[in-house]
Amino acid sequence: MPLLERVSTLVRANLNDLIDKAEDPEKMIKQVILDMQNQLLQVKTQVAIAIADQHLLEKKQKENEEKLNEWVRKAELAVDKKQDDLARRALERSLSHRQMAESFAQQVSDQKAQVEHLKTALSNLEQKLAEAEAKSDLLIAQHRRARAVGKASDAGMKMSDDSKVAAFERMKDKVVRGEAISQAKAELAGADLDDKFRKLEREDEIERLLGEIKARRGKTA
Repeated sequence: MPLLERVSTLVRANLNDLIDKAEDPEKMIKQVILDMQNQLLQVKTQVAIAIADQHLLEKKQKENEEKLNEWVRKAELAVDKKQDDLARRALERSLSHRQMAESFAQQVSDQKAQVEHLKTALSNLEQKLAEAEAKSDLLIAQHRRARAVGKASDAGMKMSDDSKVAAFERMKDKVVRGEAISQAKAELAGADLDDKFRKLEREDEIERLLGEIKARRGKTA
């Protein structure tokens, strides 16, 4: 997530180093604090959105669990009425909702982890911002003393290194994308066979569930 990458960069930033490399230390420290304040606002917004998404996913999970139970009850009713075909159709629906509920449950788990990650980033940034605001005057004074003895740095000193890092990241992205495409092709190649086995397993599952319902209801085929 680009936002979290920017936040991580700000949190790791050494304010002393930033000021040493700046032509105008006072302007630099004010800009760093302003950047942190802006990122803090964005992270707060993202936390709120992530929490809202989590609640929505939890709601969808609950809805599918309720639908699952509802279709199981309908299957039981169909068995009572000796309508096995109707019971099978109801069980088919129940399996679909069970799969959806499980899928949403996993998404809820992932979303909770993302919310905690954002909260941690927010807490770290808040702490870093408080430190920067408290130390700004001191850091500027330290820089002025250092400059007096010739320790000013060149702001563009590492431009070439940054370019190499950017080129490396682009190549890494190409490799990752290539691997993803290859994996997708492999999955598609075996998709038809997997679908056939899943269909067979689903039919067995339906028959098993139907048998359990009949056993509970004292019915026989």
